[in-house]
Amino acid sequence: MRELIDRYLAAYNRMDVDAMLAAVHREVVFENYTAGRLSVRTLGIEELRRLAENSRHLFSARRQTITGYHQQDGTAYVQVFFEGTFAVDLPNGVRAGQSIAMPGRSEFRERDGLLVHVADHSD
Repeated sequence: MRELIDRYLAAYNRMDVDAMLAAVHREVVFENYTAGRLSVRTLGIEELRRLAENSRHLFSARRQTITGYHQQDGTAYVQVFFEGTFAVDLPNGVRAGQSIAMPGRSEFRERDGLLVHVADHSD
């Protein structure tokens, strides 16, 4: 599963939605948790495509770097460090050109050689 996750994250870092989705199952469930609360959930590859296409414009550059990895009972647990530069002004006061850097973690599960569950967590 590690090679599959590496491909997914490399495509994410390049903002290549098609390559990112080539690593996921058509029935993929994507979840994003912020401070322990579910903030986004998509069901299926088309919903994930819409989310990825709609949010790609937020950053002029972004990178997730794996800082830790282990697998247990069919789930990969990945520690990541996220760095990004905003491309647009946001309603919360963040301005284009500002940078963000923070640790996070993700969980992945695989079915039929593709990622079927992706859960991102940040505080």
